[in-house]
Amino acid sequence: AELLRIAKRGALKTQLMYGANLSFAQLNDYLSFLISTELLKAVQEGGRSLYKTTSKGLEFLTNYERVLSLLRR
Repeated sequence: AELLRIAKRGALKTQLMYGANLSFAQLNDYLSFLISTELLKAVQEGGRSLYKTTSKGLEFLTNYERVLSLLRR
């Protein structure tokens, strides 16, 4: 969920790695999973790969926040 939050407006791999406090290997595993489940997409902008949360990913985040809210009560 943290990676999807960071990537809402688009983020570079290093921004995702440091923002979510992950190792490079962990980040690559998570990115592969999130892309394969269509929660995240990679787009080319200015010769760089940016990762952006998809509409499905935003829907996931909304539901994730709802579950967290229920658990906090």
